[in-house]
Amino acid sequence: MRVVTLTINGRETSGRDDESILQVARAHEIQIPTLCQLEGISEWGGCRLCLVQIEGNPKLVPACVTLVSEGMVVQTNSPRLDGYRRMITEMLFTEGNHICSVCVSNGNCELQSLSQELNVDHISLPYLYPKRSVDASHDRFVFDANRCVLCTRCIRVCDEVEGAHTWDMAGRGIGSHLVSDLNQPWGESSSCTSCGKCVQVCPTGALFEKGKGAGEMVKNNEFLVYLEVMKENQS
Repeated sequence: MRVVTLTINGRETSGRDDESILQVARAHEIQIPTLCQLEGISEWGGCRLCLVQIEGNPKLVPACVTLVSEGMVVQTNSPRLDGYRRMITEMLFTEGNHICSVCVSNGNCELQSLSQELNVDHISLPYLYPKRSVDASHDRFVFDANRCVLCTRCIRVCDEVEGAHTWDMAGRGIGSHLVSDLNQPWGESSSCTSCGKCVQVCPTGALFEKGKGAGEMVKNNEFLVYLEVMKENQS
């Protein structure tokens, strides 16, 4: 591990060579949009909203899983990047059934906030209107697949933090979907501990507490950082 010097948006910065572009950027208060990334669980790089440009590389790379190197020149904002991010956001809306006005996370949704930051005020792509189910079989929580963006946060926190691995991904491509215990109803899960961690890390209204009305579900995922610090102190 060594300290390297790089340039982000014309600004000279430094970081460790085991850190990602996203980590170094945030350490220097340079914001890069994300959705699947969450401090306290492993990086996945699936949403592609944190794509950045690196000088000398014709391809866009995800900042959350790309390590910094000496002399690297990074651009986090450009017309090309803005276009990609808006298109990805539009696709997330059209691939699901997101009706913000009646969603439990209205006003507290990361996808909604992201669309506002990127000025996505209309959708230019055709809606797919998929037929998705709502699993309310759990005593305390509900899973609404219509609002799921396949960020896999729930899968990772359940596996890496809680150690239950109740959630997983099934299907391929546009048919990919979230399942609990090999496609069993959530309420019949033998592995779920009802800890609620998956609910708290969900960026949208796909996972929520029963009894919450529109705009009432506020998520709190700061516990992940606390648990990580406690684990380091114990070791």
